[in-house]
Amino acid sequence: MTAPQNSHPGFSFLVRNLAHAFPACALAVTLRGELIAHHAFGQFTYDPSSSPVAADSIFDLASITKAVATTTAAMILYERGLLDLDAPVTAIIPEFATADPRRRNVTLRMLLTPASGLPAYKKLFLSSKTREEVLAAAFTTDLAADPGTRAEYSDIGFIVLGNALERLADEPLDTFCQREIFGPLGMSHTTFNPPKSWQDKIVPTADESGIDECGAGAPARESLTPPSQTNCRGRIIQGEVQDENASILGGVAGHAGLFAPAEDIAIFAHTLLNGGRPILRTETINLFTRRESSPEGTSRALGWDTSSVPSQSGRYFGPRSYGHLGYTGTSLWIDPDRQLSITFLTNRTWPDCQNQSIKQVRPAFHDAVIEALQSNGLIP
Repeated sequence: MTAPQNSHPGFSFLVRNLAHAFPACALAVTLRGELIAHHAFGQFTYDPSSSPVAADSIFDLASITKAVATTTAAMILYERGLLDLDAPVTAIIPEFATADPRRRNVTLRMLLTPASGLPAYKKLFLSSKTREEVLAAAFTTDLAADPGTRAEYSDIGFIVLGNALERLADEPLDTFCQREIFGPLGMSHTTFNPPKSWQDKIVPTADESGIDECGAGAPARESLTPPSQTNCRGRIIQGEVQDENASILGGVAGHAGLFAPAEDIAIFAHTLLNGGRPILRTETINLFTRRESSPEGTSRALGWDTSSVPSQSGRYFGPRSYGHLGYTGTSLWIDPDRQLSITFLTNRTWPDCQNQSIKQVRPAFHDAVIEALQSNGLIP
């Protein structure tokens, strides 16, 4: 991508006037291979003495991990003939089989869609204290619906999927992603479990200091249903994953755990818009980002969401657009017909996950970006 050009002042005006929707944010906009906007606003926390956000500040991506890491790993394994979308999960993870015979009908495609019948979220961290215990609990979580009958966003499904990919690749998810995705694309500050030397660049996501008892996560991460306190660790969460289940999993999970600055996510988006070179083929991208035809009424693709009405992408993304949200207040949306991507990273979970303003901010922000581009004649 080329260097950013002068961007529309409306971008800055919108973000600067979002008092207390989040303390920190960074954005990156690419258009036809150019990084046309790359800005950061605010401070790490609401404390006036906290560090200012910089363009290279690093954010906890939360569920964007599902798209950038887990789904991309699935795409690569699919291209290599190692992943059969219609293979039953039990063929890869025998522990997934229980007394419920429906579980043998759950496929990898259903985990990606997501239409596995697994529930959206479960507080596995309350009763599981090791990675092995969390995985065992995820593998045996009861189905909430018959497989293939409804699309329900599921952290549990992506925990299972992440482990399935590790078994297919015969190595940990973070190792695979670093070698096959982040390294080849030059995403030099994208990683699970960032090193301590990056600490000063990483935006904090929660203040759990002074809290002694474990609470609960959100019932559905993308629904932003107000959670009770997420309070297992008794410290400020900075440089470690905010998601409690991912934390017990060692910071590496199929559903959460990835950290990155806005520019690295823009590089990833540009790669998809540029046909996937050098990590993917165009036809694989088209397959995984195309809206599924079932279950009826779904907006989901394989590992991605697509633009719908209403949508957190706003009003203007085209019919072939795809994207993903993150619980910490992050989002990535891509419009292949306009050759446009918008990365928007925040820490709306600071200090306690209660602030729900991001649901209004995100669509308004995306609309403002596209309206600015249209008013400057850059897109139709």
